Amino acid sequence: MDSRTYNPRTVEEVFRDFKGRRAGLIKALTTDVEDFYNQCDPEKENLCLYGFPSEQWEVNLPAEEVPPELPEPVLGINFARDGMQEKDWLSLVAVHSDAWLLASAFYFGARFGFDKADRKRLFNMINELPIIFEVVTGAAKKQVKEKSSVSNHSGSKSKSSSKAQRASESQARQPKPLQSKEEDEELDDQDDDEHGETLCGACGEHYGTDEFWICCDICEKWFHGKCVKITPARAEHIKQYKCPSCSNKRARP
Repeated sequence: MDSRTYNPRTVEEVFRDFKGRRAGLIKALTTDVEDFYNQCDPEKENLCLYGFPSEQWEVNLPAEEVPPELPEPVLGINFARDGMQEKDWLSLVAVHSDAWLLASAFYFGARFGFDKADRKRLFNMINELPIIFEVVTGAAKKQVKEKSSVSNHSGSKSKSSSKAQRASESQARQPKPLQSKEEDEELDDQDDDEHGETLCGACGEHYGTDEFWICCDICEKWFHGKCVKITPARAEHIKQYKCPSCSNKRARP
């Protein structure tokens, strides 16, 4: 299919067009490089390298119409062929081919009214592929190897650090075992059962979980804090509590 008669209109179609042209250009600069080199005769007029959506390539003269229907590739690639080393010349053509591909893709985007989101999506799709220069120079393969190496290294490092972190967290938790909600409820029920029949040694009322109580260390009777005028804060500083009755008994001669 000729590039000058094909007009993709959606982001996906423009990306397919881009990939097809890119594949054709890569073929010219890699697998078909000998044929491409021979076609770029410096004795000929200004030549351009075209890539087509059909994944084919062509060395030809630039379009005659002005302005052209599509952006044109760089002119005169054949003139530089014999003036530099082959690998450098191919790298130069690759760079210009990358520029032409982007120009063509965003030409379609502008022509068919892609908004900011569409243009960003198109660029992100394009950016996932190695550029032609990277393919021709071998940089793409090198990046894949480095990325794989970094990924494996970071993966093993992450695993080891995760193990160390889990071990550290486990050790940190051991001195202070956390009680689940169910365990807390069981303990509350046990407290209720244990003290449910307990009566205050001063007023005779039943034990209540919502009230502060204190036990006499001598007679082991329980008292409402309010009945013996002991607050929770004060109780923290009492090493051995004696209820009023036991205190009076000890005070007698």
